[in-house]
Amino acid sequence: MHGCIVCGKLYQLYVVYDPGNKYVDCKVMSAGGRRVPNAHRPLVACEKHSEGEIEAAVKRVYGKPEEDD
Repeated sequence: MHGCIVCGKLYQLYVVYDPGNKYVDCKVMSAGGRRVPNAHRPLVACEKHSEGEIEAAVKRVYGKPEEDD
């Protein structure tokens, strides 16, 4: 279970980790949720939230995004 990054509504996620316990990808299993792309952690948001709301919430919670290699 993971909460929406914007409002906290709970969604079931199927999360995949590699043998070294590094995050690989995830899929939202509950209706009404969508995956938020992030290279380092599983994130979910409600389908009703705009991209701007999601970006603002990610910055608020995790700070400035790191550059991907």
